[in-house]
Amino acid sequence: MIKYHVTLTDRERKYLRELIAKGKTQGYRIRHAQIMLALDEIPENADWTDKKIAKAYQSNERSVGELRKRFVEEGFEAALGRKKRETPPVAPKITGEVEAQIVALACSDPPEGRTCWTLRLLAGRVVELGILESVSHNAIGETLKKTSSSPGGSKSGASENQAPNT
Repeated sequence: MIKYHVTLTDRERKYLRELIAKGKTQGYRIRHAQIMLALDEIPENADWTDKKIAKAYQSNERSVGELRKRFVEEGFEAALGRKKRETPPVAPKITGEVEAQIVALACSDPPEGRTCWTLRLLAGRVVELGILESVSHNAIGETLKKTSSSPGGSKSGASENQAPNT
């Protein structure tokens, strides 16, 4: 028993056919357009089941059902597009507060016996201080690159001794 019924207007059908014929859009939009045309409850589509549609358009039955539901609940444009993620798949480890602590650490005096901080030393110290549970030297490098912090670099405020102009 189908819970969500897709009924397209003539204008929507025409738009979908043109979208498919042009082929100048993202592949998923073309596939969604094809599926929506197949889901349309017109006499020509009487034999189409979600299973047949999924097989015909290299999709799966659940995706066809989700597309049907999205069309009914959210509308035509929502069904053509992709579903928006509410949250990213993995929350970022380095937030603004952590970034500030990393930059402050990078600008501090290096450990005894060293002339400057290395990315690996910074990563180790960040874990040692309990700022983060774990972090790679690459993540530290990306953070410092993003903030244009480079201990000893010309943009960090440190500069070579220059003779005054006379």
